[in-house]
Amino acid sequence: MKLVSYLRDGHDQLGIYVDGYLYDMEMLHPELPGNMNMFLQYWEESFPVALMAERMVKEGRITKEKGFPIDEAYLLAPVPFPTSCRDGYAFRQHVESARRNRSAPMIPEFDQYPIFYFTNHGSIQGPGEVICMPDHFEKLDFELEAAVVICKAGRNIKASEADEYIGGLMIMNDISARRLQMEEMLLNLGPAKGKDFCTVIGPWLVTPDELEQFEIPAKENHTGKRWNLRMQCRVNGVQVSDGNLGDMDWTFAEIIERCSYGVTMHPGDVIGSGTVGTGCFLELNGTGKLNDPNYTEQWLKEGDVVELEIDGLGILTNTIVAEPTDHSILALKKTIQQ
Repeated sequence: MKLVSYLRDGHDQLGIYVDGYLYDMEMLHPELPGNMNMFLQYWEESFPVALMAERMVKEGRITKEKGFPIDEAYLLAPVPFPTSCRDGYAFRQHVESARRNRSAPMIPEFDQYPIFYFTNHGSIQGPGEVICMPDHFEKLDFELEAAVVICKAGRNIKASEADEYIGGLMIMNDISARRLQMEEMLLNLGPAKGKDFCTVIGPWLVTPDELEQFEIPAKENHTGKRWNLRMQCRVNGVQVSDGNLGDMDWTFAEIIERCSYGVTMHPGDVIGSGTVGTGCFLELNGTGKLNDPNYTEQWLKEGDVVELEIDGLGILTNTIVAEPTDHSILALKKTIQQ
């Protein structure tokens, strides 16, 4: 099932997407919650009813006249108001390549435990324009990821049980301003301003039942589900990235286990996978320069159209837009006294 949040009468409305049409939850059944946050809060009661309604749509018992074309909707993030947003670091290929490109050895701790950081859940958005400040254009980057959303509360969740807490998967673009990120992390804290202005998820949330055919076992010595789903990024129609969600070393289940240690996870918590191998310009530029000293770096710029595509999860499209201002926090840096 594909769950879509969109704008209706100034509020977020939840619907089911089937064959190009959206169907309001409240129209499908009077007891179904009208927005994603409430749907997640009452997941165990609502999900079976929504599945039944989706089946009625697919069988023609609920006709297209009850819905409307998705092209007529203003799509929001599938989870418009997440209770939190964490981002993992699950793909060894990405970590290994990024370290190799800066002549650093692979860090052995990567294979010992999964890690994550908190990003700004108030800056979550869906398809459409990504508005950037001048400093963001100093090495502006995409990051090709998938994300899950928690659908029931839990604390100290074991990896062997954690897949039961996943309400669905969606595409994530962890937009990054690399100069801000790299400068502030020199102080061994962050990432912060390099990340907190925008994280994109969408275009819809795909529930695990729809992805069963793509399930593959975890890698050796790991626990939890993986999915064999191709991941691609195109910038202005040109493909720049190609990976697979099945290449995750740490599973979402293992990341959830670490996230929930001593902490209650809540319905609406979003967790990203981290960047797939080849899934950002930082990695691609580093590899290009390593192989060719004359390689020309590429970064996102105003007007670029970024498309992230993951098999089974759809296509997430954003256009980079410049905020009409010259305000710069980089310009506020103090001069070092010698």
